[in-house]
Amino acid sequence: MSMGFIVGPLIVFMIFVAPLWLILHYRSKKHAGEGLSGDDHQKLQELVARAEQMKDRIVTLEQILDADAPQWRHKQ
Repeated sequence: MSMGFIVGPLIVFMIFVAPLWLILHYRSKKHAGEGLSGDDHQKLQELVARAEQMKDRIVTLEQILDADAPQWRHKQ
């Protein structure tokens, strides 16, 4: 085995692959550290409000079912 077999790919890796990998790695860490954008935060707040509405509706439906059919929870 000659050293050229290992050195050539190692040089290619060090010149092209490693710097690109480092740039992409730290760019993704930077974006992850920024948090939510304003638009994403607004969408999240809308989803939270919808989830609260759905929770209230489910509670109301359960109360109606409890009054109309008290054994509904035990049916399979």
